[in-house]
Parts: sequence; structure tokens; C-alpha cells
Amino acid sequence: MISPNRRTPCVGICSTTYGDLVCRGCKRFAHEIVQWNGYDEAQKAAVWTRLHALRDEVVQQRIAVVDQALLETECANAGITGDPGTARTYALISHLVVLSAADVAVAGLRLIADAPQDALSVVQALDAEIYMRSRAHYEHSFKVSV
Repeated sequence: MISPNRRTPCVGICSTTYGDLVCRGCKRFAHEIVQWNGYDEAQKAAVWTRLHALRDEVVQQRIAVVDQALLETECANAGITGDPGTARTYALISHLVVLSAADVAVAGLRLIADAPQDALSVVQALDAEIYMRSRAHYEHSFKVSV
């Protein structure tokens, strides 16, 4: 599933140039970044699918929707469309950061774990978890023991 609005997962914060094997920005593996322009559509779709699955899994485990109607209203107000689900929830939380929202509860959401509820802290926690899981996946799948 290629993201319809973006040709590449790049978010402009590449840490692979500093030696990371997993980018802290887009969470792709270094070899995926280097080879991206040579990938066919199936290879790109596989990368997008993995990145979306990671995001969705982390969002489902850390964010609870406590008021679906409020979530729908806030998504509509923010112009976030598409099927209800974790992608919209993540997009809405990111939008709340831009608005400097003090609390994700304004969108009918609650962080499941005991942690600050402000949108920026939520996005940082989600991003850190997705990065950690991306690194674990890379190390499990590609790292060769010596």
C-alpha cells in the first residue's frame, strides 16, 4: 500500500547520513533509502506496508479512543479524511502538535500507558517506540553475527 500523497517515506530528517542503520526520521533501513529510486512498485509497497504496520501496531497499543464522536469531529475540522483507524488517529495527534494542544483528550483520545497526555509527548513516545521496533526488526532480519 503506497501512501497516495507521498512518493517516498522520507520526512527530511535522515540519520543514516550519520551512520544509523535505521533512519530516525522515516524508520526505513539504510539500504532501503539508498536503493529506493531503483525499487519497483512491489518493493516500495512492501516498505510502505511494513512502516504502516509498525505505526498501526504502536498506535493501537498506546492510544485509546474514548470518544469516537469527538475524534470524528476533530478529524473533520483538521481535514483528515479516510477510513477510520490508526492512520487517522496518528495524523490527528500530529495535527494537535502543530496546534500546540495541551491534551490529546480534546480529540477524544487517551494515552493507555501512564505518561503525559500532551500531544507532543504522545508523538515523541510513539515515534520512539516505532524507531525501537524498526531497529529490532532490522537487527533480527539483517544483522549478521560474527
